[in-house]
Amino acid sequence: MWDDERVRWADFDLVVVRSTWDYPDRRNAFLRWAGSVPRILNAPEVMRWNTDKRYLASLARDAVPTSFVAPGERFTPRNAAFVVKPSVGAGSIGAARYDAGDERAREHVDRLHAAGKTVIVQPYLEAVDHRGEIALMFLGGEFSHAVRKAALLPRGGDPGEGLYVEERISATKPSADELALAERALNTVPFERGQLLYARVDLLPGPLLLEVELTEPSLYLGYAEGAAERFADAVAAASQRRRISPENGPIASQ
Repeated sequence: MWDDERVRWADFDLVVVRSTWDYPDRRNAFLRWAGSVPRILNAPEVMRWNTDKRYLASLARDAVPTSFVAPGERFTPRNAAFVVKPSVGAGSIGAARYDAGDERAREHVDRLHAAGKTVIVQPYLEAVDHRGEIALMFLGGEFSHAVRKAALLPRGGDPGEGLYVEERISATKPSADELALAERALNTVPFERGQLLYARVDLLPGPLLLEVELTEPSLYLGYAEGAAERFADAVAAASQRRRISPENGPIASQ
């Protein structure tokens, strides 16, 4: 566990952050821990930027239209199907899908606001029910493989309380447009792409950008031949670079 005080993190050549899905309610503590680890990937500045989905505002050109509702701001249910979720979250925790004008969403937003959370509101694209989402994995900055995920949020469902939901996943090959969009998204984030150990770009039908996951995404390594080996090679290469130059980390673009 990342918060295990018995672990001497500085003793490792490289610490790879994976599956730290308990951070949303302890984000500040998580980021302080990440900043205290001498050699860690993805880097602390990447995680600080990526663990709050308000980063989507900087990717608005390609992203699904997203509204941000901070505590104290007024929320009005959309007149078309929509999704409500916290801007800092993992998995399906706190996320729910609503039909047009569903007043239950107000209570959902109020609960998130009471917990001090900014809410993001996005349209629900009906095409997801038929075509699902596609997730494209990049290892060491290079495209590795992709999977297609069936729709996760049921119509009229309550906000998710658990991290894990049953997923229907299959290996897939992205279209030229999907790959181009994912590549453009990675080239737009404020970090050198080649210094990101891993990245997952989630797309909705269109294609539209849903998220750029740079902190703790499932990488679905078992769905593509050679993916686990490519990830191991990327980790080994990153570790070697860090041994040669410990200060060689992602640098924010100017």
